[in-house]
Amino acid sequence: MSQVLIQLSASLIGGLLMSRLAKKLNLPAVTAYLVAGLLLGPYCIGALGLGGLGFGTAEAVASLDIMSQVALGFIAFTIGNEFRLDQLKHMGRQAITVGILQAVATTVLVDIALVGLHFINPTLISVSSAITLGAIAAATAPAATLMVVRQYKADGPLTKLLLLVVAIDDAVGLVLFSASFGVATALESGSISLVTVLVEPVVEIVLSLVLGAVAGWVLYRLEKYFFSRSKRLTLSIAFVLLTVGFSMVEFEIGGIHCGFSLLLVCMMTGTVFCNICDFSEELMGRVDSWTAPLFVLFFVLSGAELNLRILSNPLVLLIGVVYIIFRSLGKYLGAFGSCAMTGCSEKITKYLGITLLPQAGVALGMALTAQQLSDGEIVRNVVLFSVLVYELVGPALTKRALIAAGEIRIEGKTNARKQNSPKTPMHLH
Repeated sequence: MSQVLIQLSASLIGGLLMSRLAKKLNLPAVTAYLVAGLLLGPYCIGALGLGGLGFGTAEAVASLDIMSQVALGFIAFTIGNEFRLDQLKHMGRQAITVGILQAVATTVLVDIALVGLHFINPTLISVSSAITLGAIAAATAPAATLMVVRQYKADGPLTKLLLLVVAIDDAVGLVLFSASFGVATALESGSISLVTVLVEPVVEIVLSLVLGAVAGWVLYRLEKYFFSRSKRLTLSIAFVLLTVGFSMVEFEIGGIHCGFSLLLVCMMTGTVFCNICDFSEELMGRVDSWTAPLFVLFFVLSGAELNLRILSNPLVLLIGVVYIIFRSLGKYLGAFGSCAMTGCSEKITKYLGITLLPQAGVALGMALTAQQLSDGEIVRNVVLFSVLVYELVGPALTKRALIAAGEIRIEGKTNARKQNSPKTPMHLH
């Protein structure tokens, strides 16, 4: 237990110290936390075995996975707060259209590229793994995006649409992955299960939304019994922990495997709560301040999970480079085309795709499931490689895109948070 406490302390302090260096390099803090995790991980300082100062093994990092799950729950709950009815009336149709089309476009492009790679050299990757990777490519990491938005107090049409699209992306990615993985399994086994391909993903989405909606309503009803800010904050934290716990429950009904999506459940909880509670904004501000250390820890642990050994495998690097190039093209072109189709402004059309590049936890979860395929280890390693690249580069690209769109003030000697406050008009120098 003492070693775990030292590891957690080293993670927080290391992440914060690294963020000072990142600030001098004009990099987002989230990149600093990920690099700190890499340094503390089992392939750098952790390999020295200094008794808690770093993570000696991947299992040591995995043992703290509950911390990451809780952090994801709070991230999703915060993003759910963006789904306010007045905002949905204004850009709900655009968000849904863009969220679906950019994900589908990314999957199609990556599928074409990797299946083409299979036909060029069948020993590189199987068709089943190729189409599974195509579906995984649709997933976007909400955590890194939200951290950049929060750090620089980004605000404007692009930021608002981005948060909505990232939230919708989880549901779309879940359906695409379930369908693609079902087809991939059928190709290897010779039989296809319509229940696995069509029914189970829809059931998971519906159950997640219903559970989240009920949790949001119950949270609001209970909050009305308390008037102290600290007690309301405590109750909100308790409900996020509760929804994260319920999201891990799995069961079977009539041969249909039923489960929940943690991100969807917590997003729906936040959405329902913020739309029926008249004091939700003030309460969300207090939740945000409470969760800051938890988010630092989440990204440091995410960095420690990244496996540097995959960089020594030429096969993974080749497939990974193809995957990254075509996923990036899919995200950019898919967002560009769907934004133009729905009448978005020129800045949103030009920059939204760049902000959708980060990829992390959701993709890794899908890759873990994909290991059941005959060459599933390739899928997992390619995703690990892409996450390594996207998590280190993606936040910086998101920041640059939001600056170019005029929704983050360029940093100087003045604190960026003060520069980007709602009272100060945002423009480029």
